[in-house]
Amino acid sequence: MSNSKPTILVQLDTDAQPSVFDGVVAVDAGVDHLFRHAGVTPDNVRDLVYGALFTRGPADLHQTALFVGGSNVAAGEAVLETIKKTFFGPFRVSVLFDANGSNTTAAAAALAALTSVGGSLDGAHAVVLPATGPVGQRVARLLSRLGASVSIGSRDLGRAQSIAERLRTTTGGRFEAFTTGDPGQLDAAIAKASVVVAAGPEGAQVLPAALWQGRSDLRVVVDLNAVPPLGVEGIEAIDKNVERQGVRAWGALGVGGLKMKIHKKAVKALFNANDTILDAEEVLELGRDLV
Repeated sequence: MSNSKPTILVQLDTDAQPSVFDGVVAVDAGVDHLFRHAGVTPDNVRDLVYGALFTRGPADLHQTALFVGGSNVAAGEAVLETIKKTFFGPFRVSVLFDANGSNTTAAAAALAALTSVGGSLDGAHAVVLPATGPVGQRVARLLSRLGASVSIGSRDLGRAQSIAERLRTTTGGRFEAFTTGDPGQLDAAIAKASVVVAAGPEGAQVLPAALWQGRSDLRVVVDLNAVPPLGVEGIEAIDKNVERQGVRAWGALGVGGLKMKIHKKAVKALFNANDTILDAEEVLELGRDLV
């Protein structure tokens, strides 16, 4: 008879109701027990973490893990920082941060692009538009991690410049900014791109077909918007590395299948140790062999 403890995932959600989606994925990933908490904040999360730390001995803490979710990514990030400060000595458990699906979606988008260009983004130039939201920012930094230089697009040029500067400082990568509100700047950015990722809001077209079709250097377009009108005109939501106008195309549902595989693998990986923090870069590495 095995003496190993059952696995427990504590779902810490910043919303008024914990995400059903994240709960279902946890169950499908094989978690034995799922404890779901809503309305989690930096002020109330410490005692929830203590409950996870002090009920099992250090040798069994790898069988307990935390998942930080919710629709507000900034709120989730604040909760994650408090969690990390709560750990001490051997009293820590592994954590997956995926508020609003930001990390698993960004990792899937970056890996889709990587696969479509033959497995290397070294020397490639990527455009992310807009890149000012949580997913867009993560896509930009992951594409840079994979070797690309990245143009950060936004209607607000000042915001794009601020994000580009912050990413240059924190990652050492190559980032530049442009405004999508200027047709000339948008056209110039797409003209030199080999990879374009559209990470805009639902139901908002950010790239018309005339701006990407017929570009000789463009190799892959990824659209993360599944709600009509889609983010990239001429791409279908179900596209999964299909050829469109000489370009490899991925739609939101095509990327979504990979995102789900990455999400499940990340949940399973939490129980390999008690000191793993899975943020965007770690989630990316987990997904490399899933494309």
